[in-house]
Amino acid sequence: MTTTYTSYRLITADLTKSLERVSEQPDVARETDYYLSKIGSIKSLDEFFADSRLYNYAMKAHGLEDMAYAKAFMRKVLTEGIDSDDAFANKLSDNRYKALVESLNFARHGEAATAFDSAQQGVVGKYTRQTLEENAGQDNTGVRLALYFQRTAPAITSAYEIIADEALAQVVRTVLQLPDEFAATDVDQQAKTIEKAIELEDFRDPGKLSAFLDRFTAIWEIEHSSDSYDPLAVFGSSSGYGISADLLLSINNLKLGGR
Repeated sequence: MTTTYTSYRLITADLTKSLERVSEQPDVARETDYYLSKIGSIKSLDEFFADSRLYNYAMKAHGLEDMAYAKAFMRKVLTEGIDSDDAFANKLSDNRYKALVESLNFARHGEAATAFDSAQQGVVGKYTRQTLEENAGQDNTGVRLALYFQRTAPAITSAYEIIADEALAQVVRTVLQLPDEFAATDVDQQAKTIEKAIELEDFRDPGKLSAFLDRFTAIWEIEHSSDSYDPLAVFGSSSGYGISADLLLSINNLKLGGR
């Protein structure tokens, strides 16, 4: 059986080739062709939300597939944009919402929003990478966690961002050999512990980030070799990954439906 470390290394040794193989999968190619053939003709948020295939593609591309049902919430995110400090997306701790706005910035560019490369090939690239990570997770969640961490860690600026994202937090807890109970302790104390043990700036150094993930994949293999381990638990809504408490509170204050 291929180990977590080996699987991760096989994928990242030639990441461009790995992504190319994903893009050639029939289902991925089909949805990508549809997205690219239609997105340029979309001139408004109403048109975007009306086409479920386009909408779902963009949501998955940004790791927001579990929020696709909350159309009123997502409409508020896209309507307000990110140019104002008071914009809804800027008040959320999850940076995926700002990334979605950056890709499809109707608030700033209006009808021209979908003409930019960020709305076309940019979204396609994100969709392919997201699919690569999901595919890896079907066999080994440790590999998916490592790929997710590799993609997102360079943008981390504080330990609180790690704590707020259960997937990032699980990687860090694994490397630091912290017990699961650590996640239930005082948030400020968690942040102090992480910042004392890790130099966040190191995640912007490809070599140091690679060494960190080598350690993670090796430890993960040792700790999760049992068949009884649920490989998808960390990526489920109940784990806190994807939907945080502030999002759920905001959703409760909105009428769902996308209008």
